Order: sequence, then C-alpha cells, then structure tokens
Amino acid sequence: MKITSNFDSGNIEVLQADSPDNIQLAIRKDNQSDFYQWFHFRLSTEHAQEHTLVITNAGDSAYPDGWKDYQAVASYDRQTWFRVDTEYDGKALTIKHFPEAESVYFAYFAPYSYERHMDLLHQAQCDYNCQLVELGETLDGRDMSMLIVGEPEEGKKKIWITARQHPGETMAEWLIEGLLDRLLDEDDGVARALLAKAVFYIVPNMNPDGSVRGHLRTNAAGMNLNREWLTPSMEKSPEVFLVRQKMLETGVDLFLDMHGDENLPYNFVAGTEGVPSYNDRITQLENLFKQTLLAVTPEFQTEFGYDLDEPGKANMTVATAWVGEQFNCLAYTVEMPFKDNANLPDEAYGWSDVRSMKLGQDMLPAVLAVVDKLR
Repeated sequence: MKITSNFDSGNIEVLQADSPDNIQLAIRKDNQSDFYQWFHFRLSTEHAQEHTLVITNAGDSAYPDGWKDYQAVASYDRQTWFRVDTEYDGKALTIKHFPEAESVYFAYFAPYSYERHMDLLHQAQCDYNCQLVELGETLDGRDMSMLIVGEPEEGKKKIWITARQHPGETMAEWLIEGLLDRLLDEDDGVARALLAKAVFYIVPNMNPDGSVRGHLRTNAAGMNLNREWLTPSMEKSPEVFLVRQKMLETGVDLFLDMHGDENLPYNFVAGTEGVPSYNDRITQLENLFKQTLLAVTPEFQTEFGYDLDEPGKANMTVATAWVGEQFNCLAYTVEMPFKDNANLPDEAYGWSDVRSMKLGQDMLPAVLAVVDKLR
C-alpha cells in the first residue's frame, strides 16, 4: 500500500499507513502561510477491502466549518470525480472507501491541472476571435496568461473575468472553461451578441504557482492575492500587480472574480455595496444581473450569501472592491460551493466540475442583460 502526492497540485503528509483500516494523514500548509485545507493524493493498494483514511489535522484547518456535511471526491481515471463517504467529528476528517481498482485519487474538489490550464489557453488561442497574451511571470517563473476574446474597438465595453486567486478553489477555472466554450461558439447567439458589444479580458488562473504547489489560498510567497489589490508588488504579489497594471491600461466596465466557498452550500455573488463610490446605478446593474441569472438557472440563488458591507466599510484590498471603486463599475465576486448545491443536490457528484462549467455558460446571458447599461 502506498500513498503519494508527488504530482501537480498534490498535497498530503503520511503519518501512518500500516493497514487499510489505519491510515493517518495530515494536510500540508501553504508555503510561508498557516492556510491549509486543499488535499489531493493517490492511494495504491492490493487490499480488496474498505480503507479508512483519517486526515488528523482537519479541525485546525483554515475553515473547519467547511468540513461539516462535506464529502471528499475520488476518481479512478482522473476524469470523473464522484463523492465518497466522509465524516467529520470536529477534529479529524475520515474518508471511507472500498477501492474498485488498484489506484484511486482523492481530492478536496475536482482538480484543475496545470496541463489542462495550458491546454485551455492554447486551444482558445486557435479561435480567430481570441488572442493569448503573456503579462509577465510569477515568483516560480510561470507565465501570467490572459485571453482577449473579441476585437477591441472604440465604444465596446471592457469585461474582465478572473479566477483562482485562491488556487484550491478549482471550481473557478472549471467555470472559466465552460464560459469560454460558449463565448467562442460561433453558432451561439448570446456569444455573438456579446462580442459585437464587448471585449473580454479573461485570466483563467491568477495563481498558477499556488495551484501547482497544492496550496489552498496563497501564492509561492504565502500571500493571499485577494488581499493584495490596494498595494501589490512584483516582489510578493506579481500576479496581482501585472493584472492590475493591464486593467489600468484597458479600463474596466464589468468585473467578475470567480471563487469557491468552503462553508456555504450555495452559488451566490458578493458586490461592492461597501465602497465609497457605490450608487443607485450600480445597485440597478447588480439587481438586473442577479435577476437574469436567477431566470437562466436554478443553480443560482440570492437568499444565502455573505453579510453586506456597511457603506464605506469595504475591504479595499479585495479585488472586487478595488476594481469596483477604481473604475466605478459593476463588480461581483462569484462564489461556488466545495460541498453540494443544497437547493439542487446531487448525491453521487455534489457540486462538480461539470456543473461549474455549465454555470460558466449560464453567466453569459446575465452579462448580455447588463452590457448596454454598463456606462
């Protein structure tokens, strides 16, 4: 029996593994940080029996409440990820599974590999309407890549979409893949109407270093990128510095930042009601965006979400707040669950990579609903 995480986005430490019913594990912290919650590892075994895998330090993780009613995902082929029996006792997370093959992967959510990220970029650039732009490099020397979809012309709206500031929130890049798939479909009326009115600037992965390292929340230097937007630096947060610099060059009329939430079992958005420039125009745009998304898909809801910021009390180091204030534009953080969507549960798969992609496709009608009213 062998357990390893020596691969892209892998994260686990083996404390003890002397029998299938006594496997003791721990999640490794993000580099130079106390954040941890993402795990991704492979179990190889010849034992035809149930295996009990105990993550002993779950109770001290970044978001321990996230383990309540949570089920880990597993895969034999690294393509289809299904939910497995998981229990949390307030301290340890216990996964029980009877392997049906010699090798099985376990993860916090369906992983989005760096190779798939590169495939996404280069397959997209093959479309005549899409350009791949390199903004610079990360601390580990990886490319900071952006896709420009549409032909920049005077009068067109500038729509910016980012994902995976927090690398363990892989559902965010799955959403981007779905959104791109529809946006680049020449036979899709919504996509064609949007590209006649707007140009999309899309950063599918804001944190490639943290993604490959198996981090939950930070980059190679242990920085939470979604707290770096007010004063980013090339020394600590080049990912934000480079994207922010490009935004200042192009301008922004609409900003969507894709994330995953450990605790809440719903899809929801968080806006900019706490920034100094928030006004009735932004309120109306927010409401129209939400109403359209509600009409398009039952996966979205507005009853549950984060508490609203008091006027003038927004955290301006957060991307949505900084962008919304800097450009006086509609800006939303989009949150998806690590668990299941409680309003539309799926016992076998929970909230998944496939459902994230479909939500990405469903984002475009909401963008279309507001595009003419953004300025």
